Amino acid sequence: MAKSLMVLGCASDVGKSVLCAGLCRIFAQSGWAVAPFKAQNMSLNSAITPSGREIGRAQAVQAEAAGILPNEHMNPVLLKPTSDYRTQVVLQGRVFGHVSAQQYFYGTKDELWHAIVESYQYLADRYDLIVMEGAGSPVEMNLKDRDIANLRIAEMADANILLVADIERGGVFASIVGTLALMAPHERCRVKGLVINKFRGDPELFRSGVAWLEEYTGIPVLGVIPYLPHLGLEAEDSLALKSDQYQVAKPSIPNAIRIVVALLPHLANFTDLDPLFLEQDVEIWFDQDPASVSEGVDAVILPGTKNTMDDLQWLNERGWTATIQKFADQGGTVFGICGGLQMMGTRVLDPHGMESSSAEIGGLGLFSYETVLTAEKQTRLVEGEIVLTPFYGMKVKGYEIHMGETNGVPAAQIFSRVHSQGHNWGDGVGTADGALVGTYLHGIFHNDVFRTAWLNRLRQKKGIAPLNIRLIDTVKSLAYDQWADHLRAHLAWDYLHQWLGTPPASGER
Repeated sequence: MAKSLMVLGCASDVGKSVLCAGLCRIFAQSGWAVAPFKAQNMSLNSAITPSGREIGRAQAVQAEAAGILPNEHMNPVLLKPTSDYRTQVVLQGRVFGHVSAQQYFYGTKDELWHAIVESYQYLADRYDLIVMEGAGSPVEMNLKDRDIANLRIAEMADANILLVADIERGGVFASIVGTLALMAPHERCRVKGLVINKFRGDPELFRSGVAWLEEYTGIPVLGVIPYLPHLGLEAEDSLALKSDQYQVAKPSIPNAIRIVVALLPHLANFTDLDPLFLEQDVEIWFDQDPASVSEGVDAVILPGTKNTMDDLQWLNERGWTATIQKFADQGGTVFGICGGLQMMGTRVLDPHGMESSSAEIGGLGLFSYETVLTAEKQTRLVEGEIVLTPFYGMKVKGYEIHMGETNGVPAAQIFSRVHSQGHNWGDGVGTADGALVGTYLHGIFHNDVFRTAWLNRLRQKKGIAPLNIRLIDTVKSLAYDQWADHLRAHLAWDYLHQWLGTPPASGER
């Protein structure tokens, strides 16, 4: 039976996901067969497994850090909000249903719990160690008796717990003490260590804080983790857009390629754009104001969305539609991904009321096709090659997650020919000069050859010399290793190995 280590947070966005990724990397490097697990995830940032199932992006990243393929059992319950009051429930990678927030949080979850236990057992039978991630705070008292993501999971898996607090947001003492105080005694005894995350400055300055916490709680502080900016690991949800990683950190680079991403209300899979943030001569940022598409901007990106209808209406009402139309008419570059592709046509129809009470909403009109939203969700890994002239013959791979069919794209405007499980089809759309492109392929910019060619086209328009290909997989692997080394240096591994019954590895303190 596998051993289990659970990472709980005093709140959302305290760094649980990246901490779990680092732990997966370290244990994998030490020879463990390790897998990630998060019973319930709420995120619009998802990934597709080799079997075509959908899970939270964070667990796919953690699996990659562990050197294994992602699996639907790593995140058996995924909640994808479609509005402030409704959510889509994905169970073991497939759509289970659509419910209101009240129905979900106050209703019975017996079927979901059964799937969670089944998924955990699937992993426990195949791996030595399960690194488990909690969700939000484990002591939301109005929901605690129905919580299937935190302390109940720890008890089910007989897991030891690391409790993580984010010192950057303030109130670290109250958040730790308060979280522990709201746990039942049998829950609190599982908490074997505290971790203070995102510390800026000299950790020695917090020595007295560590002493106070240990004396007051009786639980050792296993590490004060210094903040590591621009780490380059994919984030779980849109709260991360406020972090350094997604800000324009390069002040006015001469001749920089400047890219604006429309910050849609239901933004999904924003990590599609991570490779662009890692390019040294690219200034890219998310923005809700269409005035950001000003002089000097080279491209506008329409990203994925969980609600194409409402976000398209938002574009129309906020002035984005007219701004993008003008930008395109003047020769500007526009790129749409998934929902962004759907928006670039003449209209989007929702005859089954999947996303909106409106039957149709007018699109940007950059192309003549239209999209019809369907009840069936497409989730699949795909690969193929680009057939659009400026990028002809380039190999691409990615994944699809969408509930719509886009019809009426002329053969000459098809972006790529892709295939999956014996089927092939034309994907996306583009103009002959490559200025306007749309695709259903999430992860399109993770294709190094295409991304470089697309950026070099922008560089050429700006009179800048083209750059050579930068291998993102190499950058990501180095980021995992850097993060693992950082954790090795700042966590008290003797305690961890004592719990797990394993010898320490070199480089651990």
